[in-house]
Amino acid sequence: MELLPNSRTETDGSAVVRVLSYNIRSMRDDTGALARVIGACAPDLVLVQEAPRFFRWRKKLARLAAASGLVILSGGAPAAGPALLCGLRATVERTEDVLLPLTPGEHRRGLATAVVRFGGARLGVLSCHLSLRPDERYAQGGMLLDRLAAMGVEHAIAGGDLNERPDGPTFRRLADGLQDGWATKPWGGEHTWTRAGPYQRIDAVFATRGIEVLGCGVPHGHPGVSEADLRAATDHLPVLAAVRIPAA
Repeated sequence: MELLPNSRTETDGSAVVRVLSYNIRSMRDDTGALARVIGACAPDLVLVQEAPRFFRWRKKLARLAAASGLVILSGGAPAAGPALLCGLRATVERTEDVLLPLTPGEHRRGLATAVVRFGGARLGVLSCHLSLRPDERYAQGGMLLDRLAAMGVEHAIAGGDLNERPDGPTFRRLADGLQDGWATKPWGGEHTWTRAGPYQRIDAVFATRGIEVLGCGVPHGHPGVSEADLRAATDHLPVLAAVRIPAA
């Protein structure tokens, strides 16, 4: 399998950045395997879903970040589950945790967002975990796009667990406004769920139009990522993307 480009800053100020989106199921599985998968992917940014939200949630997430060579950027309990981790290469401009409207009887949902810089490149980042309920999910997809548009950045990455396949209306809504990483430049594996045998793609990384997607998919065969660790870490498979962000 062709290797994804390594992170780097180009002479023109643009930056190659690795982004990992991962539903970690509240760290209820093998946290050692989880940290090994994340670390082997060498991401600059991790878009987490189902981060710990309750007792000592911040300590649990901080331990995972440290074991993966990263730090907490935003999210977790204040965003109702989505979180962002980053490497020290990122210069943080601002962060914001956003709670979405609550539908009675459904889980609270939210967005973890940030604006960061890599070299001369400025990037908005958003992690999401959309509803299981189709009408609520579709509305949340619109709120996600609105939030990206309001971040005041030319270039942005959004990713997460959409709870919907690419032929669904919410997935299509996002793909109409953004680049779907896998559809744009497929790399690695496609299917992200379930633990017993992934058979559908419900997790994705999206990019605004000015970003060049260099490769995106499940990191099967990536150096240091074992199939045993992928199965033990959580019930989803991660999505790893390499993108080139133009200089601001």
